[in-house]
Amino acid sequence: MKWPKLVRRLRGAAAMRLGRISTTRPLSADFGFSRGTPIDRYYIEQFLQAHSADIRGDTLEVGDDSYSRRFGRDRIGRQDVLHVDPRYAGATIVGDLATSGTLPALTFDCIILTQTLQLIMDVEAAVRHLRGALKPGGILFVTVPGVSSVDRSEWGGRWCWSMTEHALRTMLENAFGTNDVRTKTYGNLFAATAFLHGASVEDTGTTRLNPVDAAYPVLVAGRARAAST
Repeated sequence: MKWPKLVRRLRGAAAMRLGRISTTRPLSADFGFSRGTPIDRYYIEQFLQAHSADIRGDTLEVGDDSYSRRFGRDRIGRQDVLHVDPRYAGATIVGDLATSGTLPALTFDCIILTQTLQLIMDVEAAVRHLRGALKPGGILFVTVPGVSSVDRSEWGGRWCWSMTEHALRTMLENAFGTNDVRTKTYGNLFAATAFLHGASVEDTGTTRLNPVDAAYPVLVAGRARAAST
């Protein structure tokens, strides 16, 4: 292969230069945040943008309200934020999703839960409690990691799971029923390799991130609607 042709093939992944795949040290130890936009966040934003019309009304988001405000805009009514740490100043609800009574019943039109279920041992209980917190017709948006490193900082000691699309769909269907659940996988071999190395979207570009190969799920997303009465 001529050198210019090789350079063109590598240009879409500047950070994943020749030889990088053999190293044991990542480009970034924080999922790519220190280099720009993490690859899993690119997929999360694709997912939420595709369903942005459903992000509305009384909304709960876990961690902070950034996605609710960004994708729900003026459709948001009351905004709540759940955090497990009582020291977090932005939280309106404090507690563990796996604990009964943490969430008020029949309260929310929309819940956004990104990259959180992997930190909960009793994920099935957490999904049941999320279902119980939705109003009739309310919608849960959830994302979970597939191929991923484990957090090296505050959440590493709580990290329990990575999931396949089958696992997430089964959990959601058990709580919501089979007619009100949609799931989707994001990622491929290139995306998974780049994500494990800590490359950012700014490093890789987006062209090679968009094809989907379900054998290499970087992110799995689900939308589940509570039955209307």
